[in-house]
Formats: sequence, structure tokens, C-alpha cells
Amino acid sequence: MATAETTARTGAEDVAWDLTDVYPAPDDATLEADLEDARTSGSRFRKRYAGRVPDLDAAALVEAVQELERIHSVLTRAGAYAYMHFSTNTADPARGALLQRIQELGAALDAELVFFHLEWTAIDDERANALLADVDAAPYRHHLDALRRWRPYLLSEPEERILSEKSVSGPTAWSRLFQELGSALRVQLEGEEISLEQALSRLHRPDREERREASEAVTEALSPGLRTSAFIFNALLLDKSIEDRLRGYPSWIAARNLANETPDEAVQALVDAVVSRYDIPQRYYRLKARLLGLDRLAHYDRQAPVSTGGDLIPWDDAVGVVSDAYGSFSPEAGRIVGEFFARRWIDAPVRSDKMNGAYCMTRVPGVHPYVLLNFTGDRRAVLTLAHELGHGLHGYLAQDRGLFNAETPLTLAETASVFGEALAFRHLLAEEHDKKRRLDLLVGRLDDAVATVYRQIALNRFEDRVHTARRDEGELAPDRFAELWIDGQQRMLGDVDLTGYETWWSYIPHYVVSPGYVYAYAYGYLFSLAIFRKWEREGESLVEPYFELLRAGGSEAPERLAAIVGLDVTDPQLWSDGLDAVGELLGEAEALAAS
Repeated sequence: MATAETTARTGAEDVAWDLTDVYPAPDDATLEADLEDARTSGSRFRKRYAGRVPDLDAAALVEAVQELERIHSVLTRAGAYAYMHFSTNTADPARGALLQRIQELGAALDAELVFFHLEWTAIDDERANALLADVDAAPYRHHLDALRRWRPYLLSEPEERILSEKSVSGPTAWSRLFQELGSALRVQLEGEEISLEQALSRLHRPDREERREASEAVTEALSPGLRTSAFIFNALLLDKSIEDRLRGYPSWIAARNLANETPDEAVQALVDAVVSRYDIPQRYYRLKARLLGLDRLAHYDRQAPVSTGGDLIPWDDAVGVVSDAYGSFSPEAGRIVGEFFARRWIDAPVRSDKMNGAYCMTRVPGVHPYVLLNFTGDRRAVLTLAHELGHGLHGYLAQDRGLFNAETPLTLAETASVFGEALAFRHLLAEEHDKKRRLDLLVGRLDDAVATVYRQIALNRFEDRVHTARRDEGELAPDRFAELWIDGQQRMLGDVDLTGYETWWSYIPHYVVSPGYVYAYAYGYLFSLAIFRKWEREGESLVEPYFELLRAGGSEAPERLAAIVGLDVTDPQLWSDGLDAVGELLGEAEALAAS
């Protein structure tokens, strides 16, 4: 039987990352020494500070936070290495065992150190505010202030320790199983046994029969694992409902919003704004049906190009497009992105048992970010490269902030990635003068806008309904997941035929790995689009404020970070303006199609 290695070559087959900047090898003595350092330092920290946090002055409080950050940085670095090492071969038991060992140590360390969070948040507001106002606290003011937001939802120390230690045999374990099953999934197509990523990439091909066959093959491949996927999802939904109840969260998504430093009302305003403009994707798919000569789109037609110029894009060409795009924005951005290519900070090829999708490991304390891709050589793969390198640029620039201040809320974490995609698209469009190919690029950009804004909010609505249904109805059967999935997708897609799409909820990892995550894509896209449009109007004068925003990481609240580039994320008009911009792009495509 043919395997993934027999498929068309892109030139990315040997683009493997070099993790020796983190550790020379998984059995290296330095890694073991770091794990022992984290373990013993955690115990010493507890002996020194437990029961004393309320009595610390500002200088002593900052000293404690600095040591806490150092301990977490040591373990975060080790955990990042183990996760990346595991990502490229999820079937290797040794890699899985290393990741599990570090996750178990992390859970034990969290249990050992949870007292600090509890004692700090228990301090009355008057004294806490006085400490935060002290000049000595300035480097960690936002971090310490943000910790206090969790105060109403914290449990006693024994309870927190139990939840922390059991997490590795609960949600973390289920998440890992889900990812391993997804990585191992094989799709039988045209005599080949290929990965899910490769099969999904065929939905971007111009030939409709190829797209149909690929979609049917994906549906067939998903079918045997539906009961397992449903069981995993049910277990995680139940686990979250229990923790939400114990902590007293008012809704399933409240914890995610709190982590994103975004009020529930603001998130709902974003969701409502996008849902109220479902007419845009529905109008777009009617246009696309006409462009493809179809009376009605099927779900597998949504990513189809409207011209036949869907040739494979070699890796070197993709590198050129992305490098030039970032360089045209700023030579500094181009230089940093160039380092990812030159210094082997990217793992690009599709391989058997490699984790599906793409990610940027932005937090590797003391080193630099790394990017994982499954580069399939289509246009979407080029923009995914630009997207992940945006994350890489963000992580690179914010790294000097340290672990606690560099971490950005998810709502702003997509800023640089979406901006990078926009730069790459702008570059592709500027280089294309053929009207039909320009229309194809516009259609591709609209595909991405719909997928990032409207689809992600439709996924959020599905997630909302399954969390609610699991709490109201009990365990959900695969058919119930399918019913809720299709209903939500149909509301957004309108007159698109979803036959055969009923089971495609079962491969999406975000629900499992990061419940509530998906709305951040829409938030980040619309926020980033606002910055991009501002840059197109103002030019060079916005480059330095943009870099200042990225360098700031998560050292300030989202509204203060947005103010650096002159935007107000608390104003609902920001979302309306962004949705109008997508509508304008659609209008441009409609006009070009008519010509």
C-alpha cells in the first residue's frame, strides 16, 4: 500500500527543526538537571513563603514572583521541548512517556505552589492596591493584578492541589489521546494511505471530482472512530462542568473569558455581531457557486479555487513570498522571519504520525519560538506559513518580557499571525495581473476570512450548544453531536449542501485541547484587520507602534495594548467595521467577477 511519502513532493521534505537550542537530546543530562531544579526549587519556595505572602512588602513580593517565574520558566522550557519532540512522531512511546512525565511533574509543581496564588488573592483590596502602586512592583504589576481576577472562583488549597494533580489523569490525558488518534488517522484515497492533513488539502483542488472523492474518503476515515471521539468529548465536557460547578463559574465559557481578560459581555457582543452578519458568508457562497458553474455548493466546494491554476507551490517559492511580504512591511520583520528559515526553527513536511495542523511554540524560555507545519504546497499552506511566522515574530519580540509578561491573552495572540497572512496575501495580489487569477486570490482571501471569522463563531455556537446539552441531557451520542453540528453550520452556510459533513466535528482539536478557544480567532482577525487597514492608510508611522504592541506581549490589559496602535477593543464598532471590511472585499470580488 502506498503511503504519504509517495505523494507529490513540495521541497519541504527535509525542512526539519533543530531542537538542540533547547536541549541536545531527550536523554540529555541538562534536561534531567532542569527537571530536578524545578522539583527542588518548588519545595524550597514553599518552605520559604507559605503562610508569609500577606506579610511581604512590595520589594519582597517582587522577589518572590521573580523566583516563581524562574521555576516555571525552567519547567516550561522542558515541557515545550517534550511537546515539540512528541509532535513530530506521536506514535513513539518514548516521546509520549517523556511528555507525560513532565506534565505530571508540572501538575505536582502547580499543587506545591498554588498557595502563592491563594494567599495573594486573599489579601484585602486596599492593601493589595497599595502594594501594586509601589514602584518596586512595577515590573509585575499587571501580572499580579490579573491573578486577583480569579479570586471569586478559587477553592481551598487542599481542593486546588487535588484538581491540579488529577488533571494529568483527566483532561490532559484525554486531550493527548485525542491528538494521538488524530495523528494516527489514515485516509484511503486513490490507492494511497495518506494523512488527514493531506486529504483535507485536496479540498483546495480545482477538480470537483477530486474534492468529492477526498471528502468522502475523509468521512469514511472518521467513521470508525466516532464512538471514541464522542466518548472523549463527553468525558471532557463532564469534567469541565464539574470544575465549573465547584468553582462557581456562571457559564461554561467564563473561565476562558477570564483568562483572555475579556468580560463575558464583550465576548457576547462579538458573537452577536458576527452571527447578525451571517448574510455575508451566505452571499459569498452564492457568488462562489456561480463562479464554479454550480447551482448549489457542496461542503467540499467551499475551499475550491475558481480558476484552474491550482499548481503545487514549491517550498522555496513559499519561503520567497512570505519573506518578501514581511520584508516589505519592515526590514526588521523580514530579518526575524529569515532567521526561522536560516536557523532551522521550522518543521515543515507532512509525515506519518506527525501531529495534524500547525502551531507556533511561542514560549520557550531562554531560546526562541519554533514553528510546526504540515506543508502541502497549496495556497492555503503558504498563508499558514505566514500565519505561524506572525506568531513567531510576536514571540521573538516579546521574549525579553519574561514568562509571566510575555504571555498574551488568546484574543490578542492572533494579532501578528493574521497580520502576517494579510501581508502575504497583499504580496500575492500585487504580483498577479491576470484578472482571473486576481479573482482567484480574492476568493481565496474570502475563504480565509469566512473560515477565520464566521466559521469560528459557528464553531463557538456549536461548542456552546454541546456544553449546554451535556449538562442538561447527560452523555451525548455521536448522532446528537452531528445534529448540533449540522444545525449550527447550516445557519452560517445557508444553502450549502452538507450531506456527508455530519461527522466532521470529530477531528477538530480546539474543543478538546482548549475549550472556548475558537472565538479568539474571530476577535484576533477583526482586531488585526483594523490594524492592517490603519497601516495601509498611515504607512510607516504605524510600524513602530505595531512593534511596540508585539514587544509588550501580555504585560498590560488588552485595552491598553490596543491603545498603543490607536484602537479601542471595548467599542463594539470595531467589530462592525471589521465585518464591513469583509463585506467590502466581497463586493470587490463580485465586481471583478461581473467584469
